[in-house]
Amino acid sequence: MSRRSATLLAALLATAALAGEAAAAPLPPGAKYVAMGSSYAAGPGVGSPSEGPPHRCSQSADNYAHQLARRRGFALTDVSCSGATTSNILGPWGDLPPQIDAVDSSVQLVTITIGGNDLNYVGGLIAASCASAAEDAQAAGKPTHTCPDLRPPTEAAYLDLEARLRNIAAELRRRAPAARVVFVQYPVVLPRRGSCAAAPLSEAEANASRRVAMRLAEITDHVAKQSGAEVLQTQLLSLGHDACAKDPWMNGYPPPGGRIDGVFYHPNLEGMTAVAKALDQMLR
Repeated sequence: MSRRSATLLAALLATAALAGEAAAAPLPPGAKYVAMGSSYAAGPGVGSPSEGPPHRCSQSADNYAHQLARRRGFALTDVSCSGATTSNILGPWGDLPPQIDAVDSSVQLVTITIGGNDLNYVGGLIAASCASAAEDAQAAGKPTHTCPDLRPPTEAAYLDLEARLRNIAAELRRRAPAARVVFVQYPVVLPRRGSCAAAPLSEAEANASRRVAMRLAEITDHVAKQSGAEVLQTQLLSLGHDACAKDPWMNGYPPPGGRIDGVFYHPNLEGMTAVAKALDQMLR
């Protein structure tokens, strides 16, 4: 981690401490830890696959929860699942039970990264980049492909997300009143301005995605603070490590005929490790 990142992390941890409840005693080895969320928690394509939940969750044994549990000797139950929405935290998803069912009064730590799929955040990025690649292929006389057509979230979608996050926070507090609950923001995907070959988007598309990311982070922060939970401000921590950066913590979109080691617009191993380190320091 660079000196700038380390300084920023210290400031973020101080902010997180103020955002949560009164300082809690450090969690001991063996503490029961439940990790919940979407693919940004599950870590598809990162390191080695987990031997835990159903294969369709694409969970990694090197996502931030598994790395944190190994660092601190926590007893981890990871129910995060790629594609999950807030509805899958509180309700069943096909053969999967509600993720929150893993939480009871014996749990001492809960982390959660959720909300992006409610807003088609990453799906919108992939759809826009897919369309850009299809246009380039058509201009070059190459075969094209069909891309999804995902509309940006409405104001009602943002309000619904905030309401569901409040329900999740309240239910977590009801089930495990003594647990430390940490909402982990989604890390940045795009730089503050512009785009690059690793993120083939128009200026308008990039700006629209940044607006969704900012609203998602603001809503997560607001709910966490109002509910007495903590928040890891990964949006700030990951600045300068977007998909276009020299030291990216985020995969981009591959060029035609190219490939990436992981999933489009999802954290790579370095990104997951950075979040695990930040959580480790927060909990100390």
